[in-house]
Order: sequence, then structure tokens, then C-alpha cells
Amino acid sequence: MARTILLIGTLDTKGAEYAYVRDLIVARGHRVLMMNAGIAGEPSLTPDISAAQVAEAGGGNLAALRAKNDRGAALDVMARGAANLAARLYAERKFDGVMAMGGSGGTGIGAVAMRVLPVGVPKVLLSTLASGDVQPFIGIKDVTIMYSVVDIAGLNRLSRRILANAAGAVCGMVEQAVPSAEDKPLIAATMFGVTTPCVNAVREQLERAGYEVLVFHATGSGGRSMESLIEAGFIAGVADVTTTEWCDELVGGVLSAGPHRLEAAARAGIPQVVSCGALDMVNFWAMEAVPAQFKQRTLYKHSPNVTLMRTTLEECAKLGEIIAAKLNTAKGPTAMFIPLRGVSAIDREGQPFHLPAADAALFGALRHNVKPPVELVELDLHINDPAFAAAMAAKLLAMMKR
Repeated sequence: MARTILLIGTLDTKGAEYAYVRDLIVARGHRVLMMNAGIAGEPSLTPDISAAQVAEAGGGNLAALRAKNDRGAALDVMARGAANLAARLYAERKFDGVMAMGGSGGTGIGAVAMRVLPVGVPKVLLSTLASGDVQPFIGIKDVTIMYSVVDIAGLNRLSRRILANAAGAVCGMVEQAVPSAEDKPLIAATMFGVTTPCVNAVREQLERAGYEVLVFHATGSGGRSMESLIEAGFIAGVADVTTTEWCDELVGGVLSAGPHRLEAAARAGIPQVVSCGALDMVNFWAMEAVPAQFKQRTLYKHSPNVTLMRTTLEECAKLGEIIAAKLNTAKGPTAMFIPLRGVSAIDREGQPFHLPAADAALFGALRHNVKPPVELVELDLHINDPAFAAAMAAKLLAMMKR
């Protein structure tokens, strides 16, 4: 079945490359909807959506942008316009997948447009910047980003192969049918390596009860992705075992999910069980990358590229206050589970982060600040003990049946 692919690009500077990709897609039997987001001049091929239309959709005027000659300001307008048009066109079912390519300008415009589209829409971004930090481009959406190796500037033996691979990728995505399966209610869960036994046990119990569990790695982007899906209405309940991203937000680690973590489920009013998973640690990259002010703290080499830092008594008390404040806003059934014997695999007795005074500060702050109707459940167990996971799962199942 023929599909339609939206091609977003700066056709005034990369017309030949986009014409090449267009022809490859058409040869596969699909249609192409071409959007020109370039402002430098007139394109060598006629787009379906002109630069003037993109500028207008972004709240600007093409002639004025050209006259002002401010590249940064122009890119902002064109990216906003491309995103607004992509969202509208997809809502109108005008395309099935999207592709963009370029350097910093084309990558930025294409990425902004892709991030407004729902998860599951095929998105391929061919970029000269894809070998570096791509988080600013991908955000929390399923953007497939591919390194162009050479600049996207003309057609040659290497670029033709790479462009063909990218075109083949987006065609393959729109052609791929998702096998049918029973749609079960979705529950979101959060996991770290140091809370894996707990989350796996929770997941197994919930799945036996007829739910499908989405597990998010609590690495900043994982927490943001979960919050986004809750906001979008996909999630029926939450087993937020691993709230560690708040450590990085508070102290300055590298895996923060931002200041709005723990808000989406509270606003949505869906059932949630929450715990203290990995609140004993702040994340940094390799040992040599730990900021100087933390060098004298208790550090643990988790892997060659990841260093963990033990949270202090003061930090743990503050974390308890923050988490309680977030949970107290909940509109739906909420329970906070406290594992009195440790919050991670390395917080057990005899392990490097075992610091009972810090855990006590965390638990005391939760006791003092969590308010009804949020339920506080204290268990004389470690977070990875099977009985702790069973209690969390049972509570969430009971909430789901109300």
C-alpha cells in the first residue's frame, strides 16, 4: 500500500539531495510531500509547501526574514512553522512518516518538527551532528537519527549510498505493519540496575494480573518519557519504584528528569505506588568527569563510564521533602512505600552506600511531610526483597480495581 512521507528540508541549498531522496521513495511506490524550510533563496525544485507558508506558520514573514539576515532568528521561525504544519498535517492524516536531513540548520528544523509528532510515527533524521550529543534533537521522542559521515553537500559515491540508506529506512518504517496483539491496560514502572530485582518482580505480578508493563530506565530521559506518556493518556497506573532522578536534579548530576518529575500521575489522578529506589545516589560520567567540589565525597565506580556519589543526610532529607510535596498534590489513589533496610543494591548492609543515618533522614522527612490521603507504607525490608515488590504490586492492583 502506498504511503506518504513528509520530507522537510532546506531545499534552497540541498535541492539535488532532496530530489534524489524523493525519487528513491517514489520508486518504492510511495508518495512524497515536500516542505521547504530554507530561506536563502528559491529552491531548484518546487515544494508542496513553500518557505513562505512555513514562515507564516511560524509567525513570521519570509521577505522580512531575508531582509533581516539573522540566521538564528530565522531558524527559530522556520522550525516553529515546520512543527506547526507537521502537527496539523499529521492530524489531518496527510502523511505517514517524516524524514529530514542537513547540518545544524536542517537538523534543528527537522528535529523540532519531529518532536511534536506522536510516538510511533516513523521519524528519520540524517544529520552531520549525529555522532555527538543528540539529546537536544531527540528529546523524549522516537526519532531515528543517522550520521551522514560526509556533509550533505552534493551527490557523490558515498553520499548517494548514505542518502539511499536513509530513504530506505523511512520507507521500511512506513511499510512495516505492527502485528496485532491484545491491547491490555498499560502500567508504567521505573527501574535502575540497582533496583532491577524489585521492578522485575513487580512487573511479573502485574502482568500475571492482566496488565502490560512499560519499564522506563530512570536516566532522565526515561523519567521524562514516562511523564509525557502519562500526560498523553496512555498510562492507567504507575509503579514508580525508582525516583532517583530527583537526586540528580537536586544535587547536579547528569541524569536529571527536570523539576516536574512526579507531577504527571498526580495531575492525571491515576493510581500510583511510589518508592525510594536509588535515592542513595547521584550520577556522573567517568570518575575523572566528577566535578571538583564532589571529589572528596563517597564515590563508587559503577562502570568505566558511570560514577555514583552517595547522597548526604541533608540531601536525603531534602529529597524526602520534595517527593512528599509532589505526592501530596495527587488527585488519585497514591501510596508511598518505604524500604527500611535499604533503597538500592549497594545500600544494603556491607555495601559501599550503606549509610543508615542518611536513609533515616530520608524516611523521617517522608514521614513528616506526606499527608493524607496519600498512604505511607513502611516495611522492614530491603527494596529488592521479593516481599517488598509483592506488597507494592498488590497495593497497585487493589487501587486499579477501585
